Amino acid sequence: MLSPERLALPDYEYLAQRHVLTYMEDAVCQLLENREDVNQYGIARFFTEYFNSVCQGTHILFREFSFIQATPHNRASFLRAFWRCFRTVGKNGDLLTMREYHCLLQLLCPDFPLELTQKAARIVLMDDAMDCLMSFSDFLFAFQIQFYYSEFLDSVAAIYQDLLSGKNPNTVIVPTSSSGQHHQRPALGEASTLEGVEASLFYQHLENLCDRHKYSCPPPALVKEILSSVQRLTFYGFLVALSKHHGINQALGALPDKGDLMHDPAMDEELERLLVQVPGLVNPITATPEAGYLPSRTPSRVGSPWRPLHHPRKVDAESDGSTEETDESET
Repeated sequence: MLSPERLALPDYEYLAQRHVLTYMEDAVCQLLENREDVNQYGIARFFTEYFNSVCQGTHILFREFSFIQATPHNRASFLRAFWRCFRTVGKNGDLLTMREYHCLLQLLCPDFPLELTQKAARIVLMDDAMDCLMSFSDFLFAFQIQFYYSEFLDSVAAIYQDLLSGKNPNTVIVPTSSSGQHHQRPALGEASTLEGVEASLFYQHLENLCDRHKYSCPPPALVKEILSSVQRLTFYGFLVALSKHHGINQALGALPDKGDLMHDPAMDEELERLLVQVPGLVNPITATPEAGYLPSRTPSRVGSPWRPLHHPRKVDAESDGSTEETDESET
């Protein structure tokens, strides 16, 4: 039975909304690159397994950045894979630097851009130095907002900068996911010295922006809820509020609630089942199926820059996302 959403849209619009052409083109490229292997078990089986992997969200593992950011589903799948592979960092209470988190991201996507990781870390660290340590949950929820809504946030930064300088931001150019361009963020020290912008005026411009970003912006009602609770705010204050908002995390649907972030019973059970079959492997509780596969896969296009994490530290519990707890890890 077709969903109400499917019945309400013309065929071409539904296919475009679901990015079906993107996956068909990628499937054909994968087919041509692996034609010798495909000939052994047939084209029909290849397409079946390809689209099963798309549905399961495993199709983005070890792929190039241009592919993992190509569709909202790819972005959500990458976020979920990153959480599942490395949630033991949070379970163990380890605190890592921005560059160490970037190394973990590059294990799943070897050419993942450093700039996006830096922007996510800045949401957590604010005025702190970029080499400060962060908890897994703090980084993960900040990274989710920065990665999934990247183009939207670039436009928000431009609007904010225009409002600070007294310009009319109505002519802001909305970047696309294929542009590969990232705009300069407002200077953090300057934004802290000024008291930000008027929240109601900021929302008026963001509401128009959300109309143009139909598939890559937070729900406008939740943006309004955030901005209506304050009179003024800074750009990074807005990003922090987005990253901590329970409703936005639910609407995005890639990660569990913060209280359930370290719990994945189905994954743990599958892990134990798989590792029992592999002789010589020990301590199955500290890995996940995706992470277990990492050493056996060498990306052919870009070499992995992985280096050992040299100074993990322990905490008793996950932080609540505040910069104070991150600061205390340095003392």
